[in-house]
Amino acid sequence: MRKLFGTDGVRGKVNQEPMTPETVLKLGMAAGRHFTRGVHRHTVVIGKDTRLSGYMIEPALVSGFTSVGMDVVLFGPIPTPAVAMLTSSMRADLGVMITASHNPSSDNGIKFFSPDGYKLSDEVEAAIEERMEKTSSFLVPAKQLGRVHRMEDAKGRYIEYVKNTFPHGLRLDGMKIVLDCANGAAYEVAPRVLWELGAEVVKVGVQPDGHNINRGCGATATDFMCEEVVKHGADIGIALDGDADRVIVSDEKGAVVDGDQLLALIANNWKKRGVLKGKGIVATVMSNLGLERYLENNGLELIRTNVGDRYVVERMKQDGCNLGGEQSGHIIFGSRSMIGDGLAAALQICATVVESQKATSEITHLFEPVPQVLENVRMPDRACAMASLESKTVREAIKDGEHRLGNCGRVLIRTSGTEALIRVMAEGDDSELVKSVVADIVSSIEQSSE
Repeated sequence: MRKLFGTDGVRGKVNQEPMTPETVLKLGMAAGRHFTRGVHRHTVVIGKDTRLSGYMIEPALVSGFTSVGMDVVLFGPIPTPAVAMLTSSMRADLGVMITASHNPSSDNGIKFFSPDGYKLSDEVEAAIEERMEKTSSFLVPAKQLGRVHRMEDAKGRYIEYVKNTFPHGLRLDGMKIVLDCANGAAYEVAPRVLWELGAEVVKVGVQPDGHNINRGCGATATDFMCEEVVKHGADIGIALDGDADRVIVSDEKGAVVDGDQLLALIANNWKKRGVLKGKGIVATVMSNLGLERYLENNGLELIRTNVGDRYVVERMKQDGCNLGGEQSGHIIFGSRSMIGDGLAAALQICATVVESQKATSEITHLFEPVPQVLENVRMPDRACAMASLESKTVREAIKDGEHRLGNCGRVLIRTSGTEALIRVMAEGDDSELVKSVVADIVSSIEQSSE
């Protein structure tokens, strides 16, 4: 049973457990030891986003890894998908990204990647947690300490990699794009990729100061991007999150296109081109019922998983699918990506716009979403959140909501894997009924925690 790891690595408030230098040091030692196998020199690669706290967490990790004999390669600020790709490309034994993704700068986190560039399984994460109880036994003699160096061309390698995901023979010449990098990890590489492919780029969210990541910008605050699209008369808006593993798009009218619509667009395009593999696409339990109905009407299946792009990847491999993602904007291409890649997904959308020779709004709104309501109930800690869901009153409220929605909707209640929250979601054809169901369940949760 994992206590430290959530749905996407380890995450928390800076200088509070588990995001303290002491715990991060032990985490580095335990992870390093777990991935030390054989007699070769072992290597871990480390990237980070633009949070000021990265300067505290990075050296703590470096100390942990070098103390157990691992060499360390530092990338500096770089997108999460770049770390995943380079872990595999460089034959590293472990990859690490220091980021709290879409969270505010007061948070930070650590994502790990196995040698093949994929996120760790629940079993491996549990094993690392267990090793943290005995880190003192992993220390190596002075002559075996790891060495550290900075890799200067990491960004360049990723830029060429992601440009190669764009269809050969196409260009973005004549396309004006508003690009919001959330003052995060892609603030240098993303504008360069779009410009090199021919686009006119209006850059926003590209002045990180250590504290402004995701603040009023990026994939979680899309109003800014939408306003800039209208203001500049752009053809499309692209908003990345803090570590650039997800994307939200705006059409030329300033209307948001979420991950479900993007998945539908790419699935439809790939099916026509004969490159879509498997029975359909893989998405999470959060994807809208409207997407499921759209795919069914087009002879495709929506395969659902738990929330988290690593679960999507696992199911894609299992079912032989090459397209998956999340409503939040994680889009995964099985033939190219190990995880969600916001910039690569944006390039696929731009390519589809170019090929269609139509306005973005004409091709990106493929189905009418079923009314969906999501409310977050903040709890004192994650243990309290789990306990609340076990209470009789909450279970009865959920059961009642499911009964009221019947076959015309669904209820989804889950604890957040990254924060002390209970997420209450319901969707159905009757919007007023959906609102009422969510309100009743939220009320029962709040009463149970008093």
